[in-house]
Amino acid sequence: MANEPALFFGQFMRSPAMIGAIAPSSRRLAAAITVPIPEDGDPVVVELGPGTGPFTAEIQRRLGGRGRHLAVEINPLLASHLATRHPGVELIVDDAAKLPELLAARRAGQADVIVSGLPWAAFGAGTQRALLDGVLSALKPDGAFTMFAYVHARRLPPAVRIRRALVDSFEEVVLGRTVWRNLPPAFVYHARRPRRTGV
Repeated sequence: MANEPALFFGQFMRSPAMIGAIAPSSRRLAAAITVPIPEDGDPVVVELGPGTGPFTAEIQRRLGGRGRHLAVEINPLLASHLATRHPGVELIVDDAAKLPELLAARRAGQADVIVSGLPWAAFGAGTQRALLDGVLSALKPDGAFTMFAYVHARRLPPAVRIRRALVDSFEEVVLGRTVWRNLPPAFVYHARRPRRTGV
C-alpha cells in the first residue's frame, strides 16, 4: 500500500487549489462528518473528493455493506489508490459539479447523504455555486449534506461566502464542534433539507 500522507502531499504540491490541504483528514474528523449516515436501511451515500479515503473508510464502516456508496474523485491517481483500497465503493472519476447527471447515469436516484471532502474555501464563487447546485439537485428532500472547513480560514471571503450559501440553500445548518486533532484543525457543517430554488 502506498504511503498515504506522502501520496496526498505529492498531489497537493502538484495542484494545491484542487487538493486544498497538506495532509489527509483525521479519523476524528471522519467520524464527525459521517454522523448523518443512517444506522439502518439501505441509504444512498455520495462522497465528494474522497482523496486517499479517510472519510471513505468511515462511510464503509458505518454502512456495513448496506445501501450504496458512490465516490466522485477528479484526480486519477487518487482515484486509482482509492479503488485498490476500497473495491466495494462505486468510484466515479469525474467532476463533482456534474453530480446529478453522474448519479442518473448510474441509476442511483437521489442521495440520502452527501459527504464532502472538497476544499470549498479554495474555490472561486462560480465553482462553489456549481458544486452546491449539484448537491441541492442530487439530495432527497429530507437529505443531509456535510462538509468541513478549516478553523484558520473561517473568516476568509471564500469561507464566508460558502457559509452564507449553505444558510440560504438549506432549511437547517448546524455547526459542529472543532476537531482539534486534525491537520489543520477543522469543523463540520451539517446541512439538512435542501431548498430546491437554491440562492
